[in-house]
Amino acid sequence: MNTAQYLEEVVTELSQTVPLISENEAEKLVNKILKSKKIFVAGAGRSGFMGKSFAMRMMHMGIDAYVVGETVTANLEKDDLLIIGSGSGETKTLVSITEKAKSIGGTIAAVTINPESTIGQLADIVVKLPGAPKDQSDGDYKTIQPMGSLFEQTMLLFYDAIILRFMEKKGLDSNKMYGKHANLE
Repeated sequence: MNTAQYLEEVVTELSQTVPLISENEAEKLVNKILKSKKIFVAGAGRSGFMGKSFAMRMMHMGIDAYVVGETVTANLEKDDLLIIGSGSGETKTLVSITEKAKSIGGTIAAVTINPESTIGQLADIVVKLPGAPKDQSDGDYKTIQPMGSLFEQTMLLFYDAIILRFMEKKGLDSNKMYGKHANLE
């Protein structure tokens, strides 16, 4: 296959993930974002990069959003929301962060392939995204892509869809959001 054919296959795979995502759980996440004073996002590796882009868009909407582990991250308090993006739901550092947030009284949202995982079990909201585990040894979704790529791509698009739903509920548009775009670039 050539590059265009691979891209076509990736887009096809992504389009097939859409009907597998629970609209009910997605709406719970949007509503919790609307009600929370502060939002924290965490993920490891590429999942973490997707989370950072999500936190950035939330900031553009005027939401008090933070990426766990950054030097300017505020403290999580009772009733704040922690969104954990983890394909396996078993990444040790993320499990530890989830347990700490839960002990403080935070609400946990897990975006994962594996709702039965440790993080999934600790979460108040669980959004299952289709994808194959990094080692692709099991899982109910097959992909031509390496490791967790399909999950990570689906996560980025899911986060962008959450932003669009939030914008709709708050009556925001791109022009209003652009006023919060970084101006020291």
